Parts: sequence; structure tokens; C-alpha cells
Amino acid sequence: MLANWLELQGKTVVVTGGSSGIGDAIVRELVTQNVNVVNADLKEGKFQAKNLMFVQTDVTSPAAVESLVEQVVAKYGTIDGLVNNAGINLPRLLVDDKQPKGQYELTEAAFNKMFAVNVKSAFLMSQAVGRILVHKHEGVIVNMLSEAGLEGSIGQSVYSATKGAINSFTRSWAKELGQYNVRVVGIAPGIMEATGLRTPAYEEALAYTRHKTVEQLRAGYKSTSTTPLGRSGHLSEVADLVCYYLSNRSSYITGITTNIAGGKSRG
Repeated sequence: MLANWLELQGKTVVVTGGSSGIGDAIVRELVTQNVNVVNADLKEGKFQAKNLMFVQTDVTSPAAVESLVEQVVAKYGTIDGLVNNAGINLPRLLVDDKQPKGQYELTEAAFNKMFAVNVKSAFLMSQAVGRILVHKHEGVIVNMLSEAGLEGSIGQSVYSATKGAINSFTRSWAKELGQYNVRVVGIAPGIMEATGLRTPAYEEALAYTRHKTVEQLRAGYKSTSTTPLGRSGHLSEVADLVCYYLSNRSSYITGITTNIAGGKSRG
């Protein structure tokens, strides 16, 4: 992507969960665009740059979120954009007939954790940053969803529900904040290239909920027969779309969720 076409240089953007996976790709591309990037995560990522600020943040904590925003404003004077990327996925079955109340049956603890990280954090971050954007009558909030949030997914009902909630946030907040020239958009990736977040523990849990072996699950990831473009998505492609939505090149786009999945659908 041309460095100046989006005219993002000098902007300040906060990315939650920017130390790994899609978040890391977003951070790296924003840095390339000469954005003042703030990575709000529990652990600092390997990537570092002069225009990258790391703030250790529990995005489920109101006090931590307020502290984050105060630190960013103290350093950069304002905030121009927010990417709600932090998320967690714990594959669980609603009912496990083979092992009732077993390791992979849904519990209140797993339910609460996913909703806290995936939904509560987006509310807290969007409200704290949104106050600044509304005051200045300018800015963008980008919410990261998932194809699962639009279509549902076996073994990922709560994860899907959290992403469905973010989709509803996106549409509702766009209606609320539009009068202040603040845009809210969603991005829903489909099957992407492997990241460090696809751990053995995650794969074992997901394979169990789908009555498959881990090997069969991995083979399914590699299969592109249901994707018209015939391949998995690249993390950089998601990052490019995020940058576009953060820029004024997309100034008349708000209240939508874009499925970035190579044309993959149920049809």
C-alpha cells in the first residue's frame, strides 16, 4: 500500500490486542503508514518501532482503560481512531453427551471470560475513546468480528455470540455517533493463515467439539474448496482494510460489517 495515499500519517490510533495475530499485523501496517500507534495488550509484542507505544492494559477493567486513554492523550494530545481487536476463543459444547460437565462443555466461567474480553472491552474502549472523538467531531472506531459471528460455528457458540454482539454494537453506535461525524465499522475475517493464536490447546478443544482429530481439523483449514478465491486470507489483507476504514478515503462508510473471507459463504 502506498505510504501517503491514505493520508494517515500523524494520526493516533489505539489497537487492543496488538501484540499477536491479526492485531500484530494491524499494528505493523499502521506503523508503516506513519501513524502514532498505541498497542493496548497484556504483554508487549516482539515488534517495536519509534512510532509505536505499548501500554500494558487489561481491557476488561474500567480503571485500566481510563488510564490507557489518559496516557495516550498525555503523549499525543488526542486520539483519532480505535481498533477493537482484543479477543479470546474457548471452544466449548453447549451439551457434551459423551462427557457431561467435562472439560469441553460450556461453563459459566468460560462464558463470562469470553464476554468480558470480547464484548465488555469493546464497550469500555469505545466509550472512553468515543468521548474524545465526539468532542472533536471526527474519528473512526473499527470493530473486529469474525465470520463465525455472522453465521454461527460448531463448538464456538459463545464466541460467535460475542462477535454477533459486536456486529450489533457496530450498527447501533454508527447510528448514535454519526451526528458527530464519528464512523463505526466492522470487519469479519474468515479462514486466515495460521497465527500463534492457533495453539495446540485451542486446536484440541475445537477438534473435540467437532468430533474430529486435530489432524482432520488442520486438513480442513488447508482446504479451500469452499472459498471461491481458492486460498486462505493473509493477515496483511485484513490490516490493509483496517487502514482504509481508518482513513478519510472511506469517509462515507459507516454502520456496516465487511466479510473478508475470499467469497466464502453458506451458499
